[in-house]
Amino acid sequence: MADDQHLPSDASTPCESLDEHEIKKHITEADELKQEGNELFRASRWNEALVSYRTALSRLPRRKSQLPSPNNSQDDTSDHSGARLTSLGKVPTREEEPEPANISSELEAECARARAVLNANIGACLVKLSDHGGAVESCTQSLLDDPHYIKALQRRAASNEHLNTWSSLTQAQEDYKSLLELLPPTSPQVAQTKRSLQLLEPRQQAAQKKEMAEMTGKLKNLGNSILGNFGLSTDNFKFEPNGQGGYSMNFVR
Repeated sequence: MADDQHLPSDASTPCESLDEHEIKKHITEADELKQEGNELFRASRWNEALVSYRTALSRLPRRKSQLPSPNNSQDDTSDHSGARLTSLGKVPTREEEPEPANISSELEAECARARAVLNANIGACLVKLSDHGGAVESCTQSLLDDPHYIKALQRRAASNEHLNTWSSLTQAQEDYKSLLELLPPTSPQVAQTKRSLQLLEPRQQAAQKKEMAEMTGKLKNLGNSILGNFGLSTDNFKFEPNGQGGYSMNFVR
């Protein structure tokens, strides 16, 4: 697929103007684009696959606020190593996508399954391109349509580990715990998930300690910049446990 792919002229057709037959046609078009993306993904053409998946996603109605959560979403990408960075083709923005339509619950569920898979596949491409922040966002969108989507949870957890912040590692912990509830007890992924969760705990604690120390340092510098006008510094104020679960502040010269 060329990077400057031209999009269908009706990609921004408002969904209110479509009947169920036309929406099904859009779903079919999205599936064809997804299959195209799968072939590109298997060929390690990550950027081009990303364009195909995003274009496919633009063909689908946007999520309703209370959309039923489908189960057993099928991910069609394969796990290949390597990455190749190229310029991305233009894809429709969220504003250009079809609006949520007044359609049957069965068709809504079909749209939700398609969105969940496409967003997870977008996340897979972004992982290959080392855009872990983007992968987290895409997998989160996938999980809004299917909270039980195992591959989206796995990818989000792995990408959050790469981000390696206190908040991202905490989110990874929650995702691994969710996976342990969702995976069949006989799945070989259970042991791996438990291992990942075990290794994550000291990293999360270290990140918390580091970020708290950085925040305290910044607050101390701010305090010193103000107190310095009065010939004082934060070292003049000592905080000591008061024996009641709190702290008392003492002024020292």
